[in-house]
Amino acid sequence: MNLIRVFILLIGTGFPLFAQAQAYRDKAIALFDQGQFHQARPLFEQWNAEAPNNLFVIEHLGDIEGHTSRWDQCIEYYDKLVRLKPTEANYYYKKGGALGMKAKEGGKWTAIRLIHPMRDCFERAIQLNPKHVEARWGLIEYYLQLPGFIGGSERKAQRFADELLKISPVDGYLAKGHIDEYFERFQKAAQQYRKAIEVGGSKTTYERLAYLYKFKLHQPERAREVLDAYLRKTGKTL
Repeated sequence: MNLIRVFILLIGTGFPLFAQAQAYRDKAIALFDQGQFHQARPLFEQWNAEAPNNLFVIEHLGDIEGHTSRWDQCIEYYDKLVRLKPTEANYYYKKGGALGMKAKEGGKWTAIRLIHPMRDCFERAIQLNPKHVEARWGLIEYYLQLPGFIGGSERKAQRFADELLKISPVDGYLAKGHIDEYFERFQKAAQQYRKAIEVGGSKTTYERLAYLYKFKLHQPERAREVLDAYLRKTGKTL
């Protein structure tokens, strides 16, 4: 009987604390899902202090720092994810993306210092998950944006676009269209985007073609036709 009373007492004193903890964690997740990252940050930081190796919490903190463009903190969280679970491809992808954003915003010397770690992260993600679509997109952008004398290469970008064609045809055609658009081969880009519409038909595929017509080919009427075709097909709004 004494043991039962002790058990009941423990439940009675512990449950309110558990409920309180669960309440702020639910609030943290809700704020994150609503895009209220500044409000979510302190709640996830509190959660992290209580459970410092919780992968879910660390990833959300990294995502929050990314959404608010605090790239040093973002990279620190993603780096911790990689160290805690080095077999998870998506953690390497996220770290590579954060390194890329820091390189983009940090000036020439920062970019030179980070370009190889960024590439290594994307490549590691693909090694761990051979069907990782986003990491290939990262490498396509990497090889397009880099000057040739430090590793930029259309040929290598096309190689990853070809791989995407096998894994996800719609991504493959979008990637090839993106490469053609980057090099101002706009008519070829339009052909690739039309193929993406044929195999995928998503909102993104129509928007890419419409954007090309409006802003690169200066044909706003064609852009409107593309968007109208999407509306007729889906009945949705853009």
